[in-house]
Amino acid sequence: MEKILGLITANYSTKYPSALSESRPVASAPFLGRYRVVDFALSNMVNCGIRTVGMVMPYNYRSLIDHIGSGRDWGLNRKKGGLFILPGSAFGTSRTGSRFLLRDLEHNKVFLKRGNTDLVILSSASFVYNMDYADLVAAHRESGADITVLTQTARQKDVDVTGFTIEDGRVKGVKHGVEQGDTAFLDCFVMSRTFLLQLLDWYEQTDYLDLFEAMAADFERVDVRTYDYQGYAAPIFNKDVYFHANMDLLDPEISAELFPEGREIKTKAHDNAPAKFELGSRVTNSRVSGSCRIYGTVSNSILGRNVIVESGAVVNNAIVMQSCIVRSGARVENAIVDRNNEVPAGTELKGTPEALFIKEKAAE
Repeated sequence: MEKILGLITANYSTKYPSALSESRPVASAPFLGRYRVVDFALSNMVNCGIRTVGMVMPYNYRSLIDHIGSGRDWGLNRKKGGLFILPGSAFGTSRTGSRFLLRDLEHNKVFLKRGNTDLVILSSASFVYNMDYADLVAAHRESGADITVLTQTARQKDVDVTGFTIEDGRVKGVKHGVEQGDTAFLDCFVMSRTFLLQLLDWYEQTDYLDLFEAMAADFERVDVRTYDYQGYAAPIFNKDVYFHANMDLLDPEISAELFPEGREIKTKAHDNAPAKFELGSRVTNSRVSGSCRIYGTVSNSILGRNVIVESGAVVNNAIVMQSCIVRSGARVENAIVDRNNEVPAGTELKGTPEALFIKEKAAE
């Protein structure tokens, strides 16, 4: 696997922007209190032995760079190989949520050409899952396909997830949006490095398209096979699916599946003290990150680092991000509170399960 090149595209925006995505790309959105969404794509690469990873950056890259740095926390601060920060372009005319824009790949041809690897694994930072890519590579080599895409049977309707039409085990068409039971693309695929460079030459005049959009008329001559992933996977495309993906992890069975022993999800190291639960506090079915101080009541919720919940405050069915303070008597329910906010005493931030309340990030 050290002879395989990794490439992560982190420079896409959501089609349904919210206060959560105004100040950061999806890749750097906090997840489960202590992680960022990009941690899963990076960890999947390095956990299977890939030692050279390029990341195509968005225009608003500050928070992403602040998180990944030199790649040290993923073992990618190396003299040979390591993490390469690559430029990303503005999106072209496609409005279908491209995650593998040909223009981005074309602009980074030098990264692809300088590699001495035979295969490339490309992934977006749009899904949360934990997989050993060695299984994907083995299936690709065994089938002899030109491209092997990672897929899963769609569990629900999602207009943002790319779907494939399958005939006789081969991809014959691509569509935008999936219904329950469709073949859903997990935004990850493997192919030979030389064939990827060949495709870039083929589609040089349509570099404003996504790779699979451009390839739509060529599925007869390009052998694209699927590899079905059976584990937990969640797309992160809008505030509602983001919220529900976080809440899924309060289920011990799903949590154990996403974080199996021996295949950890790596993230930026923080020298935090443990969370402190003061006398009189009550916490149930929640994930509480380091350096939190809990005096009040927290249930069915996820708290980021350095969150303070004062005595008499209630947090229920909510995500409260890093460095927030919920003052005495305040109530946060069915809500996402972005970082650095202070919820005044006696205040209610309350949504419904169908219409979440979103409190935007406060100035630092």
